[in-house]
Amino acid sequence: MNEQTIRTTRTTRTIGGIPVGAIGLGAMPLSVEGRPDETQAIATLHAALDAGVRLIDTADSYHWHADEVGHNERLIARALATYGGDTADVLVAGKGGRGRPGDGSWTVNGDPRHLRRAAEASAARLGVDAIGLYQLHKPDPGVPFADSVGALRDLADAGTIRTVGLSNVDGAQVRAAREILGDRLVSVQNRFSPAHQDTRDTLDLCTELGLAFLPWSPLGGISLSAVDDPTAPTPPTATPFHALAAAHGVSPQQVCLAWHLAQSPAVLPIPGARRPSSIRDSAAAAHLTLTPAELATLQL
Repeated sequence: MNEQTIRTTRTTRTIGGIPVGAIGLGAMPLSVEGRPDETQAIATLHAALDAGVRLIDTADSYHWHADEVGHNERLIARALATYGGDTADVLVAGKGGRGRPGDGSWTVNGDPRHLRRAAEASAARLGVDAIGLYQLHKPDPGVPFADSVGALRDLADAGTIRTVGLSNVDGAQVRAAREILGDRLVSVQNRFSPAHQDTRDTLDLCTELGLAFLPWSPLGGISLSAVDDPTAPTPPTATPFHALAAAHGVSPQQVCLAWHLAQSPAVLPIPGARRPSSIRDSAAAAHLTLTPAELATLQL
């Protein structure tokens, strides 16, 4: 690994040298279709903080209706402002480069001018001088990748953001971005789970380079997520994850997240949650240790 060597214990991981809990929170379900009311959403965020979660992942496009861009960011800002404890060590990871017209679809916009405006607006909604981690949400096929990444470099130079991440990228794009960003590139967020392992090569590269790897939809194959098609079949309930969960007296979701943590010290899962009980259960996975023999049984 390089100078960004990942330091980890059972219950903590690091992103760009910043220590956070080993389990983060993907806040998207609190703002998109099927979202809870604000009281429950705030309670869920507070429960995450109580459970030791110190990474909260958001995006300006995490909203339902077309006229509520930044809904999730404003929600997180209110939750942090009303939390009774210290939030100085909470890392809020934002993203820019995608949009939601309000009809359930997603758009992509990697134009440097858009990314600059989006990051500045996100910082204002979050109520911060600089966003701790800002990620390119998805490469835009209509914009040279280097131009989009260069915009994030410029935002870091201007002090609008502190560190940079990438989402939905391949290994070649990670290496190209690292040439532009250097040590300011600290993380990669790709879909990864027991049922979706086609980005394992990118995870391996992140481990090699000392970058944090944030699996989105980490419970794929165990639970439905906010990004799944509502018509998708319900995940099976008799997998090896369920059998091992019964043996340990925990949830299959905890076993799945413990599996993630065992894959690499670079992995920092960001499961979603709509209820306080869900994130409390997920955060407890940081305390679940699986033996090599148990891990070998976990296949979907």
